[in-house]
Amino acid sequence: MTPPTRTHITDTRRRLDAILPTRIMILDGAMGTMIQRYALQEEDYRGERFRHHSHDLKGNNDILCLTQPHIIRQVHMANLEAGADMVETNTFNATSISQADYATEHAVYEINKAAAELAKNCTQEMTQRTPDKPRFVVGSLGPTNKTCSISPSVEHPEFRNITFDGLVKAYKEQVAGLLDGGVDILLVETIFDTLNAKAAIYAIEEHFEETGQTPLPMMVSGTITDQSGRTLSGQTTEAFFASIRRSTMFSVGLNCSLGAKDMRPHIEVLSNRAGCYVHAYPNAGLPNALGEYDQTPEVMATLLREFAVSGLVNVLGGCCGTTPAHIEAIAAAVADVAPRIPPVIEPITQFSGLEPLRCTP
Repeated sequence: MTPPTRTHITDTRRRLDAILPTRIMILDGAMGTMIQRYALQEEDYRGERFRHHSHDLKGNNDILCLTQPHIIRQVHMANLEAGADMVETNTFNATSISQADYATEHAVYEINKAAAELAKNCTQEMTQRTPDKPRFVVGSLGPTNKTCSISPSVEHPEFRNITFDGLVKAYKEQVAGLLDGGVDILLVETIFDTLNAKAAIYAIEEHFEETGQTPLPMMVSGTITDQSGRTLSGQTTEAFFASIRRSTMFSVGLNCSLGAKDMRPHIEVLSNRAGCYVHAYPNAGLPNALGEYDQTPEVMATLLREFAVSGLVNVLGGCCGTTPAHIEAIAAAVADVAPRIPPVIEPITQFSGLEPLRCTP
């Protein structure tokens, strides 16, 4: 598959801007949740390609794009048939930083390209079935398993196990694979450290500047870690947005960590502050004592319908614990609800640390 052309990229944004004023679009559910249902063992993760690999691969879901592509395809198709307009690539941990745990850094570009091609084939098939409802591939860029602004050592708070430049290099490699595989949108997601997110955004923008390609739409999604209402690195939702608002975002939102009920006030903050589209894809409630998610599709859909009725969102989907059944219920619940109209935001000087500072007249 050839890399996206300028015409393709321009057409993608044009189509999205034509759809989003008319209805709420639906993002898919959790890839990891569905993979768990296959009860894969070490030999399944290895496949023939990594049969003699030096490290254990069980748990490396991204490698399945190479060793068990039919499983990833099945998950994509199940979400699309449930009503998803957008499916994420299976690349949440597909950077050299995260793949280092499995000694598979050398396969990063290939994983990302294969993941994008798998998702693209699925969206093209579904779009051919119903040409009046185009589907889109969202290239997932996760936060990595390191944090740039917090020390992993309590005894040495000044220490960092990753640098900003190191993150940028890793993200650029991932972006190249996703683009060559044919993604339509790039998503920087589950942001617990805003400095990591800035590295991802910088890598994306630098890639397009260096290659001369017209930039793809970019979604940026933070995660509030607990009831404190802050990211892991300590920022409030509004401070997080102030830190990244200069980027050319297509949409901003939140995902993971919280269920819909607890996420709602933070989505409202973004909805009031952001002049771009807003998305939300929460977990299926909070995990139980066994780490499992019990919230039913019907309950989650009812909660997210209220987001929509209140005019808070343009895109809805699901994160941990959500299945195609959740996506189907969410799509049905908001099908008759008008989408959020992005407000015109008056330009003012803003700064952010852990809290925002807005300099108003």
